[in-house]
Amino acid sequence: MKHDKPEQEPSPIYESQPPTWLPKSHRTADVGYPDYHPPCPGQDEDVLSDKHVKDGFLLPLPVPDEHQSAATILLEQDSKRGRIFDQSVLTDLEHLMNDIFTRKTDHAASIQSSAFKIPSRVTMSDTKRQTWFAELANPDVPLNKLGKSVPHGAKGHDLLDLLHTNNVAIPRAVWFLRVFGANETAGLRNKPSYNPTQYSIDWAIVVTSYIKKQLADIALPSAPRPGMNIKQTFKGVLFDSESRDRWVSRFTYCLKLLRPFYDEGLVDRRTFLTWLVLQMTTCNLAQAGFVAHLADEYLDGVLEKRPFAKPLLDACIAKLNEVRMASAQRHLTKLEEILKSLIQRICVAIPDAFVSPSIWLAHSSLLSSLLAESTGGGPSDIRQREFQHLLSDNFVDIQRRNDAMLFRNLPPRKLERLGSLVVDIQILNSICSGTDMSSISFFSQIPDSTSSSSFVDKLDTLLTWAVTPLQYGSHRPYAAVTLLQSYHERIARRELYSATLHDHLFDWLDTKAIAWEVGNLRAVAILFGKLVKSGLFDYAAYVQRLVARGEGGLSYSEPDDRASFHRNFLRWIPLHDTTLSLSNQRKVILYGARARQTPEDICEREMRKEIRAILPLVFGGETPLPSISMSSLRSSCSTVLDAPRFEQVRTFKQWLLPNFHKFASRSESLDEASVLKTYSIVVELLKYTNSYGSLLELSLSVLSQTSHAGLLTAVGEVFHRFATIWTSMNVTGIITSALYSAHLLWRTRGVQTRSLLALLIEMDDCRQLDSTARTQVENDIAAFTHALAPRTDHPEVAPSFMPEILLLAEDSKVDAPSILANSLWYKYRTSADWAWKVWDNTIASLRQVPVMSEDHERRHTYALRYGQFLLNVDNHIPGGIDNDVLQWFLGTGKSEVLGLTLETWDVLRAVLLFLCVHGALSTTTVLRGLVYPAWELGANASTFYQPQTMDAFIQAASKLFDALVLQEECFISLVIPQELLDAQRIHTRRQDAFREPHFTLLASNIPILVLLEYNSVISDELRAIARDLRLRTCESRDIRQSCYRNLDAVRRGFEHPIQSGMVPETLCEPLVNALKLILSESNEDTDVNSFLSTGISSVLSPWRLAATAVQLQFGLRQLGRALACESTKDGASASLDKMTSLIFHHSMASEEAYFIAEMARGVDGPVAIKFINNGFKSIVDILHQVPAPSGPESLLLRVDRAGEVLRVLSHVSEPLREEETALDLDIPTQERLAKTILESLQLADLMFSKAIEQSRILTQVVIFLARLLQFDLGFSGIWTTEFQEACEKMAPVLFDLVMIHACGPAHDAVAFALLLDTFYFLIDDLTLHSKSSTPDPFKCYPTTLQSPHLPSLPSSHRGRLLTLFPHLRPNTIIQDLTHAHRDSTGHLVYGAPVQNRPWEWIENLGGDDQDDGDIRNTASLSLELFGAKATGDRLVNPVRDDERHIPLRLEGVFEDKLSAESVFRRDWRETRLQAHIDVRAGERDTAEGADELGCLPIFGMQKPGSRRVSPASSVRSRGSVSSARRSPSNRTSVSTKDGIGETGSGSGSVKVRKRKASVDDDEVEIVEGPIPANPKKPKVKHKPRKK
Repeated sequence: MKHDKPEQEPSPIYESQPPTWLPKSHRTADVGYPDYHPPCPGQDEDVLSDKHVKDGFLLPLPVPDEHQSAATILLEQDSKRGRIFDQSVLTDLEHLMNDIFTRKTDHAASIQSSAFKIPSRVTMSDTKRQTWFAELANPDVPLNKLGKSVPHGAKGHDLLDLLHTNNVAIPRAVWFLRVFGANETAGLRNKPSYNPTQYSIDWAIVVTSYIKKQLADIALPSAPRPGMNIKQTFKGVLFDSESRDRWVSRFTYCLKLLRPFYDEGLVDRRTFLTWLVLQMTTCNLAQAGFVAHLADEYLDGVLEKRPFAKPLLDACIAKLNEVRMASAQRHLTKLEEILKSLIQRICVAIPDAFVSPSIWLAHSSLLSSLLAESTGGGPSDIRQREFQHLLSDNFVDIQRRNDAMLFRNLPPRKLERLGSLVVDIQILNSICSGTDMSSISFFSQIPDSTSSSSFVDKLDTLLTWAVTPLQYGSHRPYAAVTLLQSYHERIARRELYSATLHDHLFDWLDTKAIAWEVGNLRAVAILFGKLVKSGLFDYAAYVQRLVARGEGGLSYSEPDDRASFHRNFLRWIPLHDTTLSLSNQRKVILYGARARQTPEDICEREMRKEIRAILPLVFGGETPLPSISMSSLRSSCSTVLDAPRFEQVRTFKQWLLPNFHKFASRSESLDEASVLKTYSIVVELLKYTNSYGSLLELSLSVLSQTSHAGLLTAVGEVFHRFATIWTSMNVTGIITSALYSAHLLWRTRGVQTRSLLALLIEMDDCRQLDSTARTQVENDIAAFTHALAPRTDHPEVAPSFMPEILLLAEDSKVDAPSILANSLWYKYRTSADWAWKVWDNTIASLRQVPVMSEDHERRHTYALRYGQFLLNVDNHIPGGIDNDVLQWFLGTGKSEVLGLTLETWDVLRAVLLFLCVHGALSTTTVLRGLVYPAWELGANASTFYQPQTMDAFIQAASKLFDALVLQEECFISLVIPQELLDAQRIHTRRQDAFREPHFTLLASNIPILVLLEYNSVISDELRAIARDLRLRTCESRDIRQSCYRNLDAVRRGFEHPIQSGMVPETLCEPLVNALKLILSESNEDTDVNSFLSTGISSVLSPWRLAATAVQLQFGLRQLGRALACESTKDGASASLDKMTSLIFHHSMASEEAYFIAEMARGVDGPVAIKFINNGFKSIVDILHQVPAPSGPESLLLRVDRAGEVLRVLSHVSEPLREEETALDLDIPTQERLAKTILESLQLADLMFSKAIEQSRILTQVVIFLARLLQFDLGFSGIWTTEFQEACEKMAPVLFDLVMIHACGPAHDAVAFALLLDTFYFLIDDLTLHSKSSTPDPFKCYPTTLQSPHLPSLPSSHRGRLLTLFPHLRPNTIIQDLTHAHRDSTGHLVYGAPVQNRPWEWIENLGGDDQDDGDIRNTASLSLELFGAKATGDRLVNPVRDDERHIPLRLEGVFEDKLSAESVFRRDWRETRLQAHIDVRAGERDTAEGADELGCLPIFGMQKPGSRRVSPASSVRSRGSVSSARRSPSNRTSVSTKDGIGETGSGSGSVKVRKRKASVDDDEVEIVEGPIPANPKKPKVKHKPRKK
């Protein structure tokens, strides 16, 4: 079934509606909504016509022509055509308006004369006076009733008590006191000397004394006196509640009065702040709580000036320390917090107050805890973190500046030239037998280019080190060539040709004076001979260059006075591999083309003759060689040894070595002893001539060809003896390979030599052999050890007594020693100590030898028999008997050797020397076991010394040391002949004593030898022996070479006896002399400074600098100990004076001065004081040299010279400053120094005005003088009267220099900061030591800021300088106000600034409010002062926003009269647009009624075209009084809160949009609007105002 649908109503026609938030364009007229145009039926754009379809819909123009103006119509109506542009029309209009304004002004009321009168004082009875004060305290009684007269009577404290008693309100009390003061000063105002602020000073004294009187009531109980049994009771004013309330009430009232007094200038700020700072210093802890609060309240005034902030800081620090040390600290936490806050605020506001070295020295740790440590604020506490960050930054700067003035933490200076030279020399001197030449980093820090300047400097150092006589060691030329060759090979891939290196070598040879010295000629020839041989120096190019430049004096035919030093080089430099043409060229240059026989040929023939005589077997002779000594060898070969290097090399290379190779090839058929003698002679001959290259070639040849075991051992000893040279030549690899080959060869023959294996391990040093060969050697050593000492679980036990050893003495068979040794080894080879027991029995047997025979030769025969026996025993032990003998000497042998007689020592000496020569014992074993203990025994000998047992021991030990270490040739015994080979073996063995680790022990025993020499208990004979040994030891070149290699070991060795306390003060000087003799090659002298007197330039040269350092350090320390002893004080003082005089009066480079300072650093206090006093004397002498400096350059020279001394003194005194050691400085020297600094500063100040173009030089001078003054002020206890007077005169001169460097042509920021800090230092010390009874913080500070270049003074400098002057910031009442008037032309002329007259500017009490049109001039400030004029305008009364009938933004458009609002409020209003309504939902009704005209544009108010300013009144006129500034008693603040422009109120926040307004120069534009979230009124910064 179909149901009918219900009939639906038609939908309504849609009508477009505006948004609910959109207001109407007009309240009553139906003009629609702004920017809302809904479609409607029948509108034109809906009509479809051909034109609309084709061209689109266009609205018709509102006027016929949009580009037409009304001017065209007017021109058509004006017959004159152009009158509208006639200038006279505008002029007439301007005159009309001016007449209107003039008449308006003439009819305005005139300004009356000032009718203000000060309320008079009258004498009242007590009742009336009390009534008057009661009415004054009653706020309902108007002041204009009381202002007709005031009572006269009470003054000062009584007056303040009267006000407090009546509880007068603070504003009314201030009015009364102002009137009271005005009457007090009324009679003085007409006097010429009247000072308006004097009464403020007087009143400040009254108020501060009143506060001090109240604080004095707060006392602390006195400490009980020791020994006084008196009971005392203490009851303070704050103890009782009633008295406490009374005191608090009065004190609080006084502080309330003080605030307006301070703000309005009724109390002099300088006087009050001075009292406050002083009171903080003198108050006790109970008073400090109140004073600290007072200081906290008025801290802003204190922070304006450093003279206030500095003493307040000192007082706060002192009180903080006192709080922390007080027993009641837990009750003073609030005071401690306030003090901390004060210190931190001072640091933030005026950090210059902390620039005080005296405060920093005493309280740096406290300040660090307050300023540098974090306060632990949370992450959200941004302000706290920023504040702490600022504190930390300021603290770092404060610390840096104070430490700089105290010469603390001086930056370590890098000695670029001198330091690098010393380091390089130490690296070169460290080369020894164990050095890996590839690891020497001599050229590693320079670029890989021989053309760099650093390479040239390094090359100069290397070549000079190789030839200078100030260094030691024959290895130096070879090491230099090896290092240079290694570097050259490293860069050979980058440089195709080595001409650059050749040029550098030639330049060194051509320009360096050390190469020209005759004494260095042989060393230069050896060095360049090796360079030529290695291809680093081209001899042919060298000759060609000399010829090419026309070098004269090369030929020997020319006279000697015209000879060139290159002639000697050509004559001496050897040629290893040369060509015939080069040889002929050299011969022609030196001797001419016609020379048939040259001196070289004659010399070579003589050399061959001498060599044939000593080596007959080499040249075919059959005569057995006689025994020859080293001295006889030198005398027999004098020509060979003295011949030029050219002939030596040519003779050895071309003649001796080929012949010796032939001899070596046939040596198997010769006797081994003869071969050994021949080889030893050749070795010594090559050693004397420094021909180590030939010696290496010879030894390697013999090693590969010989079949004699003795010769093999001799070759090994040569390798060991000259190990340092082989290392320097970088041939240890070649030697190791040759030794390994020889070992394999001899092993195939069934012979293994322990010495060969030991030498192989030594030369290899885990670097040369490959792993396979090294393993093979280790296996061979292990097999050799197992064969001689097999391991067993049941070793044999060697008996303690072996009678067969005693019987050996009488066994004359040749093989008896070997048979006995073999038998003992066979029996006890498994025993671990059989060698020790054999030695013990041998010593016991040797003690019986003098008893067996009285014949000296027979005794030596027995001794050598035992020596041979021990030598055979040594061969049966894997490690030899050396260690067993040493353990015996250090063990039971200590007591055994003391019982030996001189005869026994003679026998034992022969045995020991025999074993040392043949390698069974090392030299170091004898030294450690016998010699050093004997010296120590003699050095420590006292009254219990037993000469009968000890003399023999000490004498025998000294002879052994002489034979093993010092003698050139060793005599074992008269029984056997003296052999050259034995002497060479002794030289080989003693090398171990010169190498580490044994050299340290040797160096430490030289001081022991000195103590033995000066021990009066020892016999004179032994003391003479000790002295002779010491002198010869110190003069030994081998020992000096070792000393320069390890200077620290020498220094420690000499310091140890003194540090151990075993040396009396009288022996300090002999120890210093002994050290000096080792390191300086000077003759022994009793003066400790003799090493300096020989020439300080030489000891400060890089070659001796390290040794000089050791001597200087040791000498100064010994002098310090001597100064502490009365018996040696005078002599030590004289020595120290001489030393410092030599140092300070020598012109040193800055690096040398720094070096001496480092060496003198850390010396004892007396030495440092002497050093500093003499340094100051030297500085005074330098600056006072005659004649006086004529200009900045001459003054700078003196300053540079004195700066070297100051550099030394600063480093010497730095440890003493850190330890805060009191120094006893010489007072006369300090007074002279202060006068010298003053005169120098005055001279520099004068020169700045005369020679400004040389300001940079003068700035350097002034900086040094300031640093010198800082250094001197850093010492306490020098403030004598003369010193203080000089410093007082110095302060203004120093400030003048500060101003010179603050601005102008001599501006220097660094110098300004340094001089200003120095000024702070000086002023603070002057204030600290001032004895004035009336403390004045500004006493020593400058009073005026004067400079012809003040306009260019940077603002940062100006701010810091202004904190020094006594002129405080003017009161806010008169700040930026000045008197002004107009001259005849109408221009404004500025006069003096307005002076504050707080006692004359009394509040206007009113009382006459009639509005009769007259302008009343009844205030204390006359309107005439402001140039006030009656304009006839009226001020519009303020209207509330809800009562306005005209929109607020149009108020200025429709108002003819003056607006009651300020310029700033009006500008704020007119430059803001209304907020869009859509941000305030729900306020539609309010917005609709807010403005009936909608948003209209605001146009500029000033029209162009006017040529003169209108005489009409304007709130922007500079000649009128601004409404923002009124009389002091009626000051108003400017508010911008009401300038937003809203008429409604809502709870939502209002967003304000700004537009940029084009304003005139005379208008004020507020750039930022008010912040609604902040209820505070922003401060408005005014332009300077004139009065």
